[in-house]
Amino acid sequence: MNVIPTALPEVLIVEPKVFGDARGFFMESWTEPKFNAACGDDVRFVQDNHSRSSQGVLRGLHFQLPPHAQGKLVRCTAGAVFDVAVDMRRSSPNFGKWVGVELTGENHRQLWIPPGFAHGFLVLSETADFLYKTTDLYAPQAEGSVRWDDPAIGIEWPRLPVEFKLAEKDAKAPLLADAKSFD
Repeated sequence: MNVIPTALPEVLIVEPKVFGDARGFFMESWTEPKFNAACGDDVRFVQDNHSRSSQGVLRGLHFQLPPHAQGKLVRCTAGAVFDVAVDMRRSSPNFGKWVGVELTGENHRQLWIPPGFAHGFLVLSETADFLYKTTDLYAPQAEGSVRWDDPAIGIEWPRLPVEFKLAEKDAKAPLLADAKSFD
């Protein structure tokens, strides 16, 4: 596995080794000891999620606050997404800064988004299957969100030939200045 730091040092691109031939490919998508050594933490996942979305669907930006803060290891197994993490830790010098990475079924890249970061993605392809592991269970009482188009964050979302499709709660999410955050 190859681990590539991003502009937000805690957010990591994970590239598994892929072994392919004329029959297809094989890869270990996650191995606990290797992953923990690479990220420098003792990460335990408790839930796997899978979503399928059509082009232009934008999900996020979501996070969970303590005591249910979630880290996420995300990947796209079919199609393509633009995946984003935003630092939501007010005490961080990177508070409100973001990174974006294209994840596809072909590049097999994954993104590690530790607790303290909001997460969202935009579907670039006709459809996309998106899988992610979480370090804590979904807890609606701990849920937080921030607006996908907040100018204070300034995410440069890719342009698409279709309008973005958002859930009502994502369209009405608070701006960074008003959003819940980590201390």
